[in-house]
Amino acid sequence: MKAIWNGTVIAESDDTVVVEGNHYFPLASVAAALVEPSTHTSVCPWKGTANYYSLNVAGERNANAAWYYAEPKDAARQIKGRVAFWKGVSVVS
Repeated sequence: MKAIWNGTVIAESDDTVVVEGNHYFPLASVAAALVEPSTHTSVCPWKGTANYYSLNVAGERNANAAWYYAEPKDAARQIKGRVAFWKGVSVVS
């Protein structure tokens, strides 16, 4: 699987976990130079508190376009250490 935004591969892995239709990529598969931490958070009743990354690619920014659960609840433990994408990021095989 590949996560692509603005013509650039943000993450690539054969080891994604699909939860609620979203592919969660291992953090190690994400291009660290293209993401920056965000202060934005949200809460899912069964997964816990999500933290976000913004993308910076070729001089363009996509705020809060990736999320992860640093300390997911037990029901979502399979996504610990993984990142998912939205906001125009294409996830393709």
